[in-house]
Amino acid sequence: MFRTIRDLWPRGDAPAAAFCGEDERLSVMASFGLDELEGDADLQRLVGFAARLCETPMAMVSIVEDARQRFLAREGLDIPETPRSTSFCATTMLHSEPLVVPDATEDERFAAFAVVTGAENVRFYAGAPLISSEGAPLGALCVIDTEPRQQGLTDLQREGLEVLADAVMRRLAQHRLDIAASDVIAEREKRLESIIDSVPGIAWSADHKANFDYFNARWKDVTGSEPPQIPADWRDFVHPDDFEKTHAGLSHAVEQSIPFENEFRMRQADGSYRWMLSRAVPLTGIGPTPRWFGTLFDIDEQYRLSESRELLAAELSHRIKNIFAVVSGLVAIKARNHPDAKDFAEDLSNTIKALGLAHDYVRPVEGRRGESLRDLLADLLAPYQDSAGERITVEGADSAIGHRAATPLALIFHELATNSAKYGALSCEEGRIGIVLRETEQDELSIRWEEFSEACEEAVDESHEGFGSRMLRLSIEGQLGGRFERRFSKEGLVCEIVVPRKSLTS
Repeated sequence: MFRTIRDLWPRGDAPAAAFCGEDERLSVMASFGLDELEGDADLQRLVGFAARLCETPMAMVSIVEDARQRFLAREGLDIPETPRSTSFCATTMLHSEPLVVPDATEDERFAAFAVVTGAENVRFYAGAPLISSEGAPLGALCVIDTEPRQQGLTDLQREGLEVLADAVMRRLAQHRLDIAASDVIAEREKRLESIIDSVPGIAWSADHKANFDYFNARWKDVTGSEPPQIPADWRDFVHPDDFEKTHAGLSHAVEQSIPFENEFRMRQADGSYRWMLSRAVPLTGIGPTPRWFGTLFDIDEQYRLSESRELLAAELSHRIKNIFAVVSGLVAIKARNHPDAKDFAEDLSNTIKALGLAHDYVRPVEGRRGESLRDLLADLLAPYQDSAGERITVEGADSAIGHRAATPLALIFHELATNSAKYGALSCEEGRIGIVLRETEQDELSIRWEEFSEACEEAVDESHEGFGSRMLRLSIEGQLGGRFERRFSKEGLVCEIVVPRKSLTS
């Protein structure tokens, strides 16, 4: 079987006997798709050059079929075909070498042909056989004159005719390879389309402006309608409350050539709406502009299940907040009967309030609070801040905080602020605190807590690690996997806390 355009039948070899039978020969001929090569520009240039090289008024690429010979390209001849019964090329194609007929009236094989005895007045003929890579005879590249030429062709003309015949076969072979490649691609596309049609979701493709040119069969199954052609056409399928956001998001993604993801309600064939997850990505490198490929998957059950869980979580969150308030209230009530435990009760109540604040970051009850470390610090330290916002300053890199990190972080900074209010900078009117956040090369966040003021109360023993210090160490090292260092300077307390980024965002 042919593989490349270089797989030409060896010049000088007769056609293969196995492909000289008409059925076999015509079967090979059909694989070339010759109908598409009639008037081919490359072939036309070759026959024009053949006529000039051999100094003849006519030249043609002749393909010999079962009942006719037709001319894919021709020079100096008006008719596109002649009967096979009067074809010189039908004889030429069976030879291993070019056939030269100096005077057709003197050659018994051709003297009675109508093109010789009739108005065409064919006298001189020279043709080089066209043989496929399998060895099937197809026709010939020939030149014709109305005057006999006893000297035939010069050596240069003969060689040139053979070279041009090889060029003709390369053009035919290239076209056959193109057809075969197209068939392979079409078969692969058909298989791929079958695979895509079998997936449970909707798949689509579009050009760089999001003009949709393909939807798999699932679209019609789900919507019962013809697919959209441009983004605005989605208005008929996307829930009115979701359309503007979805349309704006896709338009932005197309403009920026960035991936798109969104959830929206899509109209079904029965008129109902179901939640869908839409994803689309631009694919570059396959043309001058990117193409878009996207999917739509039904997530209605998961969405509604998640929604019900959110409702449950919100209810639980509300109850937990109530429990914090109840416990704090009970502590305050009991403390009234125990004046000697007033300070302890106040500390405990403030700690419970800090836990309640941390809970807002874990599961907000109403709305959604900030999710950054700076937001948490601002909320926790707000009671100690002055009106100008200068008593406590926070500088440096911010960091997102996850649900697991919120509670230990709240306890850490509540403990530091409480101790500062009792014994440190916040116990003095002129005292202040500077917090510096810094990223390290080890993908950690360094938090430096520094107090500026001599204590207004007698400081606790630095060598003794009390309950507060143990809680700090437990929260930082045990829960967050970080490091904790505390020291006292002339100006006040300095705490260095280093926590891995992954612990903060978990």
